[in-house]
Amino acid sequence: MRAVVYARYSSDQQREASIDDQIRLARAHIEDRGWTFFQAYSDRATSAASALRPGYQRLLADARDRQFDVVVAEALDRLSRDQEDVAALYKRLSFAGIRIVTLAEGEISELHVGLKGTMNALFLKDLAQKTHRGLQGRVEAGRSGGGNSYGYDVVKRVAEDGEPVRGERQINPQQAAIVRRIFAEYAAGSSPKVIARALNREKVSGPRGTDWAASTIHGQRRRGNGILNYELYIGRIVWNRLRFIKDPETGRRVARLNPESARITCHVPELRIIDQGLWDRVKARQGAMVAKISGHGVRIEDRRRPRYLFSGLLKCGSCCGGFVKYSHDRLGCATARTKGTCDNLLTIKRPFVEACVLNGLRDHLMDPSVCEIFCEEYTRHLNELRMGRNAASQGYRSELDKVTRDLDRLVQAILDGVPGSRVKDRMAELEARKAELEALLAEAIEEPVLLHPNLAQLYRQQVARLVEP
Repeated sequence: MRAVVYARYSSDQQREASIDDQIRLARAHIEDRGWTFFQAYSDRATSAASALRPGYQRLLADARDRQFDVVVAEALDRLSRDQEDVAALYKRLSFAGIRIVTLAEGEISELHVGLKGTMNALFLKDLAQKTHRGLQGRVEAGRSGGGNSYGYDVVKRVAEDGEPVRGERQINPQQAAIVRRIFAEYAAGSSPKVIARALNREKVSGPRGTDWAASTIHGQRRRGNGILNYELYIGRIVWNRLRFIKDPETGRRVARLNPESARITCHVPELRIIDQGLWDRVKARQGAMVAKISGHGVRIEDRRRPRYLFSGLLKCGSCCGGFVKYSHDRLGCATARTKGTCDNLLTIKRPFVEACVLNGLRDHLMDPSVCEIFCEEYTRHLNELRMGRNAASQGYRSELDKVTRDLDRLVQAILDGVPGSRVKDRMAELEARKAELEALLAEAIEEPVLLHPNLAQLYRQQVARLVEP
């Protein structure tokens, strides 16, 4: 039986050796069972609350190809702590005839999925609540709830009890001068784009040590991000403005605004950088801009630009930045326009770009010689896939022959006088595995995939449909 190992440690357990320890113990378990170790999958410093883990995704992909028969892990929470993900994993592996065995729980069944999945989900919720409570206490004491901000330095010191004091900050004079300059220039009428371009020309490093962008300056008013919206600059910490929930479709975290009543505000006048008058002038101009641009009661963040055929796919040949709309039908380099760090100021008409690409797809890509190369490569790839399936099927057949021989030996032992009670359990186990292998071999039989004789014509039809309104 081919066995694989999955190992993981989370970001709150930063110990690289943990992976090696988990794999070592799991391999010892595999050897004790007489199984064959096939491969190890691992994810380092990754939370089990998300299924978007490289090692975990590779395991799922190989499971779909039935490259192994059993997954071994230290515990079920190494695979996932999310109830939905645990249930989905169990369902997929069961469909493929793959077992899950953990050192902590043994062989996983529906009972484990239900109980342990619930316990792991409650653990994550409890951990989040405790973390939130600890951060709230830090903010109410006038310290940062996490991370640093442009214009400030992190203060590192140790308390009298020897524990590090976290969350304290002090003003960075050089960065504070840049913040005051941004506020003053914006209040005087300069746009965030103009300010960002000027800072980049002067080689002033942005908040993350990279170039300045207009979005870094204007941010989003309602979320309180961006230089012009950060209330710490007037000596006020606003915490718990946002909450993050996981999108069940993508597994990614999505920000949501909390109500005003859930937010915590703490005044820290010693961290003020911007005087109140300048702050008020900036807020007044922002309000006027929003009222002017939004129109008809539609918030500016709810306005969506139309998407065209190659939106988000075009890149600048000079800096590899994205190409965006400069006007109604002209495209240009976004980096040159918003940051000023690219010298490619040329623009091109959008209909011309679309026509060039589509003409290439329609008239040149299906050249007979190119089509022949594609067919050869496609056939080679299919053959590789078939070889992989044949290798898996051959492994199933070999194991099936061995299981059949073992059953015959047990039957002969009973005929020779060995009591049936002594071999009953082993016979039941072998019979179950025999039925499982026969089912896997029956499913592995597939018809060969053939190339459609009108492949080129179908391709041209699909390309032509791209330009249909």
